[in-house]
Amino acid sequence: MKTLQAALFWLLLVSWIQAAPPTPQNPRAETLDEIWDSEEPRQAGKTTKRKDIVTILQDLQRDESTTEQPAKKEGGEMPTCLLCVCLSGSVYCEETDIDAVPPLPKETSYLYARFNKIKKIMAKDFADIPNLRRLDFTGNLIEDIEDGAFSRLSLLEELTLAENRLLKLPALPAKLTLFNARHNKLKSKGIKANTFKKLNNLSFLYLDHNELESVPPHLPESLRILHLQFNNIADITDDTFCKSNDTRYIRSRVDEIRMEGNPILLGKHPNSFICLKRLPTGTYY
Repeated sequence: MKTLQAALFWLLLVSWIQAAPPTPQNPRAETLDEIWDSEEPRQAGKTTKRKDIVTILQDLQRDESTTEQPAKKEGGEMPTCLLCVCLSGSVYCEETDIDAVPPLPKETSYLYARFNKIKKIMAKDFADIPNLRRLDFTGNLIEDIEDGAFSRLSLLEELTLAENRLLKLPALPAKLTLFNARHNKLKSKGIKANTFKKLNNLSFLYLDHNELESVPPHLPESLRILHLQFNNIADITDDTFCKSNDTRYIRSRVDEIRMEGNPILLGKHPNSFICLKRLPTGTYY
């Protein structure tokens, strides 16, 4: 409001001065001091002090100069919502060449940071963003994720880390329904035995096009889609998908398991699929 009042004052002042014809003794003013000397503006009922009006005009000039270019944060970083696009809790930072997770508005629920140059995800990146529900880092250069980076994200439902350079997986939030880490460099030793065990809402798991030597253990009962194609899986057991000590057990929610492009011959393991509604896709002979 103050800026608007100052702008109106400036326009009225300039119009008033321009309307007054210059005199030979006093050519048209160019500086703030000369404006005062040319014509002394007055307010209704009292005279404004010279130093007050000059201060107002100087402040207005400073305001105008700061609005010409977006303000930068310390270290020369652009504010996130000028560098990216922020819309009602969603932040879009796609193809912006950022090399780290940007500072996010606290109310952020969805972050799309695809096709950038991010190399590492830090624990502090999401420390104060409790409402996150979806993170998408497809097509970055991520090699490492600090322990606990996602530990406080109790509402996170979808996490996509596809097309990066991951060698291992971090601990994952308990409410995940979708996890996508396809096209990385994951080996079985980079996935802890209990990584997926407690993810009771996980329905979609995409780990294809990695370097896994075995199927991750303790897959949750909630799983519907499992993609493991084009890895280095050479063997499975009767307990990989089913329960060898319970012939009545049925994994009823699974709709699709893809294992093509692995060196394993699935036909050699008939007892490994007796609990499934459909056979996995892959080579049997």
